Amino acid sequence: DLECALSFILKAMETLTVREASEFTGLSAHTLRYYERIGLIEPVARNSGGHRRYAQTDLEHLKFLHCLRDTGMPIQRMQEYATLASQGRATLDARLELLESHKRDVQTHIRELEEKLAIIDAKIERFLRVG
Repeated sequence: DLECALSFILKAMETLTVREASEFTGLSAHTLRYYERIGLIEPVARNSGGHRRYAQTDLEHLKFLHCLRDTGMPIQRMQEYATLASQGRATLDARLELLESHKRDVQTHIRELEEKLAIIDAKIERFLRVG
């Protein structure tokens, strides 16, 4: 698959371009630049031509950020996490609490979706009995 192919390319090339990083992470090139600009990721290394080159650690962190965003974490909260992370090990407990709080939010959302799904399933069952 694409991720495996890009992992192979990354090992061979050491870094990825913005386009390749976008394909690998599922984030748009605009989002990659935006995350760097607002401090969610450290400034990305650049080649001699000034073009961004994403290393393995950048890509792993971007995948993590994509996960947070896809599960509904607001950008402001992601920035809070990034600020804590930049302060080092002393903030591990605060980061853990932030992630545990987000996990609880995600679990609540899943429960709400399951309840809504049950309503949809009940409606489908009624249609099948009538039809």
